[in-house]
Amino acid sequence: MSEQSSAQAMQFGIMSVSDITRDPTTGITPSEQERIKATTAIAVHAEEVGLDVFAIGEHHNPPFWSSSPTTFLAALAAQTERLIVSTSTTLITTNDPVRIAEEYAMLQHVSDGRMDLMLGRGNTGPVYPWFGQDIRQGLPLAIENYALLHKLWREDVVDWEGKFRTPLQGFTSTPRPLDGIAPFVWHGSIRTPEIAEQAAYYGDGFFANNIFWPKEHYQRLIELYRQRFEHYGHGTREQAIVGLGGQVFMAAKSQDAVNQFRPYFDNAPVYGHGPSMEDFTEMTPLTVGSPQQVIDRYAAMREHYGDYQRQLFLIDHAGLPLKTVLEQLDILGSEVVPVLRKELAKDRPAAVPDAPTHASRVKAQYGDGPTRQARPGANRGDNLTGDSPYQDTPAPAGAAFGLGRKEA
Repeated sequence: MSEQSSAQAMQFGIMSVSDITRDPTTGITPSEQERIKATTAIAVHAEEVGLDVFAIGEHHNPPFWSSSPTTFLAALAAQTERLIVSTSTTLITTNDPVRIAEEYAMLQHVSDGRMDLMLGRGNTGPVYPWFGQDIRQGLPLAIENYALLHKLWREDVVDWEGKFRTPLQGFTSTPRPLDGIAPFVWHGSIRTPEIAEQAAYYGDGFFANNIFWPKEHYQRLIELYRQRFEHYGHGTREQAIVGLGGQVFMAAKSQDAVNQFRPYFDNAPVYGHGPSMEDFTEMTPLTVGSPQQVIDRYAAMREHYGDYQRQLFLIDHAGLPLKTVLEQLDILGSEVVPVLRKELAKDRPAAVPDAPTHASRVKAQYGDGPTRQARPGANRGDNLTGDSPYQDTPAPAGAAFGLGRKEA
């Protein structure tokens, strides 16, 4: 298995929130096992129909099953050849950044680089005390934890002291990132300007989960991110890396799509028993109709947000049966995405970067030269004896105690 070799201006894919929801048309609720197997089949079929990305959320409570995204994504990477596996999102606030560093670097290795991750705070308030954290510290946790994660992936030996976890002294996160290139990070948000600022500060990607609110809300967040990306010297505002969410349900005849999706919309856990489907589709990017209606709606996203790099669709929630989701994927892959690729490539400025991949980032770092292959040296295991835990990067004297080492 190997990562996509050809560069693409945009990546298209699907994202799942991993909900296990009663089908309102049959009254049947799938088991956790059935839903996990179904999601695997959906992700594999996404590659078969020509999509580029599959992303899974992280949740730790019913009715969701995806408490361990890296386990699922590693299994999925083993069953695919081209698909980029990702998250939507990884909880930066309640996961220990040391564990994130280790688990996602491992996923990077076993997938041969066909992965990235989206960091966010999630939308389940009770998760904070479940993992020993205070929801009132959500933003400070997100900022501090990512600062540590960023450092762990870029320095072999880390000394760290912050507010929210015990200090680290002479710590090495293993395995080291594949080829010496840290996994690409998207910062996901639907409401928080501080997260857009964080993405811009580090020169990372910003993902606006564009499924709930009117476009004006996301325009403000994305514009802030682009401005601050340029401010921090990572490139022009047009070179900032943007991803968008979306939501569709399609049929050859638009009225058939409306009739088929209405019971699922009306009973969906998130927005069911709220606005009418017609009002919701007018106010948000939810598009229920023909493939051409979806094409027209999403081809116009560039007018609202500028050229961007990733478009993910939510299509497998609210109790929709596996057969229906696979049919939606067939339409998406054969009728919608090929047209959107062409439409969104028209008049795309040459300065706008392609969607980030591991291969493209390795090329930018090393050119045609050899990449780093981290080889541990003899070490007592605590990184406090010897020069460095790795043969190729000896640390300066005193590095384990924060002395003599340059910041990455």
